[in-house]
Amino acid sequence: MTDDGVTDAPVLDARQIERFVTDGFIRFDHAFPRVLATQGRRRMWRDLSGEPDRPETWTRPVERLFAYWQKPFREAANTARLHQAYDQLVGSGRWAPLEGLGTFPVRFPSPQDPGDTGWHVDLSFAPRESDGEVNEATDFSLWRINVRSRGRALLMLFLFSDVGEDDAPTRIRVGSHLDIARQLAPFGEEGLNGRQIDAGVSDARPVALATGPAGTVYLCHPFLVHAAQPHRGTEPRFMAQPALPLRTPLDLDPGQSFHPPVEAAILRAIG
Repeated sequence: MTDDGVTDAPVLDARQIERFVTDGFIRFDHAFPRVLATQGRRRMWRDLSGEPDRPETWTRPVERLFAYWQKPFREAANTARLHQAYDQLVGSGRWAPLEGLGTFPVRFPSPQDPGDTGWHVDLSFAPRESDGEVNEATDFSLWRINVRSRGRALLMLFLFSDVGEDDAPTRIRVGSHLDIARQLAPFGEEGLNGRQIDAGVSDARPVALATGPAGTVYLCHPFLVHAAQPHRGTEPRFMAQPALPLRTPLDLDPGQSFHPPVEAAILRAIG
């Protein structure tokens, strides 16, 4: 075993791989060291309106922090264990390393409605010219997603604080990636935009909660339907939700002898 916890054996076993294909996600424990989460929270508190030890200053239900690329964030995103998991789920050489963790929606205990708890699928590429004049900085509803998940290999949830059931864990529709794949399939490379795709096709599926200690990462299929929720706990929740960049397009040719799990799930859905 190396110093960062990697052994000669794959970090994901066959049961976890099958769960990724059927459920659309796996919980990956000890994905990065807790000390990096502690360092990351300390850095983010500098940019928040409140103070860590004064709950009376936590006056908003959610604050969004952007563009975190400093050392603890880069290291958390690129541990040897995570790189090995990316290889197993996406394929060696098929993904690009993360340079940081991007946006953190920091959620605070609050009776207020945070206003962002709708079920959705993350979109992955810019709108077409025919979608009209779009301000990409403020209107992401016209961004698109297609059946080959252009530009996005995985959705990931990086827990930078301990998250219990009351701490606004992300809600996940188990198996919903299969519904979205079937919805996208008829639209080929063009795909659908955020106003066209219907996350409600998965409303009957069970809900799982993305809970766990700091250092946990949920590795999710890019088509997974998910949602935020209000914070009913006592401590702020720090979580990043970056996309793993896709270096080469997904290959959905059913004649290929092997498909990594992210492709195998789509093929299972669309036949």
